[in-house]
Amino acid sequence: MNFEEACRLVEAAFEREWQAAGELGRMERLEREKKAIMGYDEEVAWYKEKIGAIISEEGLGNVEVPPWYINLQEGIFNELYGLAGLAPWAYDESEKYRFSSSAKLIGEKLYCLVDGKSQLQPQRIGRRRREQLKRALLLATPRERLEKGFHEVYLRNGIRITIYSGERTKEGQDVMVFRKYIMQDLSFEAMASLGTIPEDSVELFKVMVRTGFNVLFAGPVRSGKTTFLQVWQRYETPDLEGLAVSTDPETPWHIIMPETPMMQLVADGEELENITRSLLRGDNDYIILEEMRDAQAYNIALEITETGAKRCKATIHSDDPVNLPFKIASKIYTRYGGDLQGIILQVFRNFNYIFEFCTLKNNRSQKRLNSIWEYGFDEEKGRPFAFPVCRYEAETDSWTWQHHSTYKGKATGENAEDLREMESIMQKLEQRHPMSDGRVIYPRYYRPDYYENPERRVK
Repeated sequence: MNFEEACRLVEAAFEREWQAAGELGRMERLEREKKAIMGYDEEVAWYKEKIGAIISEEGLGNVEVPPWYINLQEGIFNELYGLAGLAPWAYDESEKYRFSSSAKLIGEKLYCLVDGKSQLQPQRIGRRRREQLKRALLLATPRERLEKGFHEVYLRNGIRITIYSGERTKEGQDVMVFRKYIMQDLSFEAMASLGTIPEDSVELFKVMVRTGFNVLFAGPVRSGKTTFLQVWQRYETPDLEGLAVSTDPETPWHIIMPETPMMQLVADGEELENITRSLLRGDNDYIILEEMRDAQAYNIALEITETGAKRCKATIHSDDPVNLPFKIASKIYTRYGGDLQGIILQVFRNFNYIFEFCTLKNNRSQKRLNSIWEYGFDEEKGRPFAFPVCRYEAETDSWTWQHHSTYKGKATGENAEDLREMESIMQKLEQRHPMSDGRVIYPRYYRPDYYENPERRVK
């Protein structure tokens, strides 16, 4: 008997149980199946135990197992009730998948990011199994209609699955995109050991968290910005009250910081706009905005920080820290009106630092802190500025630094000791790894006199 025949034999045994069960029993079985595919330990263990018993009863111990499964029991479970050939990637059952952050199922072909490159895997997942997989995954999201061509689902272990099908894809080329976080130790030390941040920046970042700056984390998809946000937040004072607003339930703050009074809301677009007033009245020490991407999110970020709130954090898709304030202000201005130049100024005043991340061109699994910029306002010149504090040098795979003294006035007096420590660390970093060409940038898009003096406008 081969592997496919063994799977059919076990499936037939479960089908007989299904047929013999009453209505209540079938409902319980459906719920158990849904939880098994989502990765709930109790339900997974129940199915595996049943499968193990059938294997023993039928004498299937000598059946040859596909190389991507660790044993027959695991293989049959995943073919019938798990993630099929994706299971070894999703649950790190193979060493090569341990540091693979993404996988794509395009038609029957599986591609995994291995050693920074998308590689075709030997396992194939046929149309029938893909449809079963999609139906089972959507059991966890009752509001999603099967005929809808786009879905986002989360497994129990935090893996995000994006599904494209139906009219959104070509015949036989339906798509499932899987993303997982590979960092289990959410610490600056762990990020430094991976080469994502400089080893000598660890203590600097810790003191910056204590100081209470408002920070932005930017970069393209899979650049590490969300992971850095999670690490940064892990060092936050645990008894402060927080509010996390995200477009999807990607980050399980209740698991990452179980003792912190953190409210978690999932809202986007119009939904976020509808709850803005209540958020502003909320009794929170800080707010976290994950994946800011529209005017509503940008606006609430500015409104909350405009009240003087500290320790606010946000992630955003951008690879241009200097021009990001203009992007944010333009979105807000287009939707809500107001004074564009004033909104630009708000961004520079309300957020203190922006951390930009990237992936290496020759190995996309490797993330790097690409730069750190300080935002501020030059009182003498009457202009906002962006100052490069840190810059990644790809040629040497290292970082250069320069320190800036304007941040002294950005935190409350109670943080004076932390500010002195921060200045001392930054001065040492600059001495060891000086930045040769760093300069203050006064963005040209900030031109308040453009509106005040029409005769000075550029024709």
